Amino acid sequence: MNKKRVTLQDIANELGISRNTVSKAMNNTGSISDETKKKIFQAATEMGYKQFALFPQPPVNSQNPSSLTTNSSNEIALFTHSLLGSSHFGSKLLDAFQQQIGEHGYKLSVYMIRDFELEQLVYPANFNQSHTAGILCLELFSEEYSRFLCKQSIPLLFVDTVVNHIDLNLDADLLYMENKTSTYTMLKSIIDRGYKNISFVGDCYHCQSFYERWSAYCQIMADHNIPVRNENCILDNDSYPYHDITWLSNRIQSLPSLPDTFFCANDFLAISTLKALRTLNISIPTDTMVCGFDNSPESTIIDPPLTTVKIPSSSMGYTAAEILLARIAHPEMPYRITYVQTDVIYRSSTKNI
Repeated sequence: MNKKRVTLQDIANELGISRNTVSKAMNNTGSISDETKKKIFQAATEMGYKQFALFPQPPVNSQNPSSLTTNSSNEIALFTHSLLGSSHFGSKLLDAFQQQIGEHGYKLSVYMIRDFELEQLVYPANFNQSHTAGILCLELFSEEYSRFLCKQSIPLLFVDTVVNHIDLNLDADLLYMENKTSTYTMLKSIIDRGYKNISFVGDCYHCQSFYERWSAYCQIMADHNIPVRNENCILDNDSYPYHDITWLSNRIQSLPSLPDTFFCANDFLAISTLKALRTLNISIPTDTMVCGFDNSPESTIIDPPLTTVKIPSSSMGYTAAEILLARIAHPEMPYRITYVQTDVIYRSSTKNI
């Protein structure tokens, strides 16, 4: 029998508060105390609410004492600046991560880092460093806050980062999905078929992964002597409403020419682009093609199905756990930058390459 879907009302009932209070906390609206928000997020995690799509805490194997941590700090904290929907690659990553650390006696606690905490460079409310063995940072793209965390003498792992130029030098382990080779391979297959007017969609400075996808896009164009025409790309920063189909439709109409292909920095952007093109009565893949990155569940059911890049999210979760657990056990080790291989998946949004 399928597990009952957890609702906001279930969380409210569990905590003895109103559904409206839970809704405000989830949507970061209204006036709610930090302590109440913390309780709501923790309950959502433990109950398996869809935006906190984690496994229940795995039981520690009492027959295998070696699996128990001897450290009195038995919590690993997740710091994130955004809620992770079930379609986000981070959901599967966190499932695997939590399962792996649970086998070593650690529990995972979720902390939402809000804008004022980023600006003031402070820990989230109710975070207790003395109870925390390490921190996993996911969807946390502030250079100042990243540097603040690196000064706190606590094991850190960043899954993706703020754009990592040469001088960033974070004192932490870094884990990325491989972006450049898969992007290059996907776009080469398009260029080899004679399509050269390729538009990049997304804020290339949003994070390191977006920047690497942009870099690979520029490299493949240069290698084929195709000029990169920024005016025919949609490179607005991520404060602009890419989710707003009307706004995106207007941006597409403002381009000097209709590209042969829209290469979008992730599947969310690609699906928004598909919808915007449809409102303009532009046929995909007949009039133009679209490809993305992430292999989200939506990429398989959108019409037409989306050419994209598969990120091995579960493998990244296990890898993340191994890296952070090793850092906790051996804090003197040199810091590591790790990439996990990705794979191109061709579908009919690019004419079944």
